Amino acid sequence: MKTIDDLVESGVEGKRVFVRADLNVPLAGTAITDDGRIRAVAPTISALVAAGAKVIVASHLGRPKGAPDPAFSLAPVAARLGELIGKSVAFATDTVGDSAKAAVAALADGEVAVVENLRFNAGETAKDDTERGAFADQLATLADVYVGDGFGAVHRKHASVFDLPARLPHYAGYLIATEVGVLKKLTDDVERPYVVVLGGAKVSDKLAVIDELLGKADRILIGGGMAFTFLKAQGHEVGASLLQEDQIPAVLEYIERAEKTGVELVLPVDAVVAPAFPDLKDKTPAGSTTVAADAIPADRMGLDIGPASGKLYASKITDAATVFWNGPMGVFEHPEFAEGTKAVAQALLDSPGFTVVGGGDSAAAVRTLGFDETAFGHISTGGGASLEYLEGKTLPGLAALEN
Repeated sequence: MKTIDDLVESGVEGKRVFVRADLNVPLAGTAITDDGRIRAVAPTISALVAAGAKVIVASHLGRPKGAPDPAFSLAPVAARLGELIGKSVAFATDTVGDSAKAAVAALADGEVAVVENLRFNAGETAKDDTERGAFADQLATLADVYVGDGFGAVHRKHASVFDLPARLPHYAGYLIATEVGVLKKLTDDVERPYVVVLGGAKVSDKLAVIDELLGKADRILIGGGMAFTFLKAQGHEVGASLLQEDQIPAVLEYIERAEKTGVELVLPVDAVVAPAFPDLKDKTPAGSTTVAADAIPADRMGLDIGPASGKLYASKITDAATVFWNGPMGVFEHPEFAEGTKAVAQALLDSPGFTVVGGGDSAAAVRTLGFDETAFGHISTGGGASLEYLEGKTLPGLAALEN
């Protein structure tokens, strides 16, 4: 896979460089609530600017239905990108139309333009190869060179991720090169003990990665809503907690495999429960109590791992040489149910090993709960992409860059 360093070394002054970034940031109206993904791609854009390229930045944001939707405009992102790179950034109000063509034509060497949300065009996410390819052809007219740096989208077979690199000379940006390097540390010649912490709401979202990691990890710690399906599989009452009963047979199989292969599978020993799901907007008291994990009342729902579980998990993390964490331990957005996630995050910081926060809600939790991002070994920008890589899947965006 050629990288941006190869591109800059070959000479890029005056060339139009299309950067496929992942600027899918959370918004409250037009206010960006977490600019982590913009900051992650800024080094690639700054390097191209310094080398005299004409930089066209493109991304998706949210899930518009193939047509313009002001709620998902990249205009606030373009403004924030300009602040981060210390340079004025032009903004095109469409992706491949007159505004985009004019913005690109007006670029001088070392200038940057952001085009509007790629998903305002149905061809970006089309399952039909011809429709997707036609949109990629339109995108290709804007540029001379392609740089892929949207790691959070490389597991999608979308026009700007998969089809466009085939139409232009292509290179990996700094972010993708870093992400792939980190993931190789989690899959090739892993330093042990290797501990994986998995949380989040649904066990079905993590079954494939558990299946793969049962042959690679030394310990797998389970938290979040998915833990209650494991507890139910062991015959415990889980009350009104999130439960995927249809996944119990698969969970039982994994519990048995872990025992046979010597993988330590760690489940919560206690849980923080409440009568109902909390109000995340007002964060009003939810009436929480802590109970043993095998004694959750029938009229209560588990919303976090308990303090004893937090201590247990920390003890399983702090001696690790490699730690991968994906998914919060509870409803961290509410203060009554954030302690389990805090305990895991702190344990990663206390570990002398290589620690990786696997993007998505885990990365959001680190920032929301006030942890120093730079203290972790790596915080990924792509939770779904990271998981699929660890599952052993071929990621279309990476395959396109390697071709």
